[in-house]
Amino acid sequence: MADKELTCKDCGADFLFTEGEQEFYKEKGFQNEPQRCPTCRKAKKAQRGGFGNGRGSTGGYGGNRY
Repeated sequence: MADKELTCKDCGADFLFTEGEQEFYKEKGFQNEPQRCPTCRKAKKAQRGGFGNGRGSTGGYGGNRY
């Protein structure tokens, strides 16, 4: 598996999808390649409040509920 050069759908910049990232995506079962460069991914995540999983600031691990 070789590094792939992809184009960001937001800013149009080319970025590398490295072998390591491809392996990570494969292990996690992700079926699509990233569509945004790391900078735009970070900006998008910050726009959503940093928590794309919808679990809030505790990360879904409970906190002090009891």
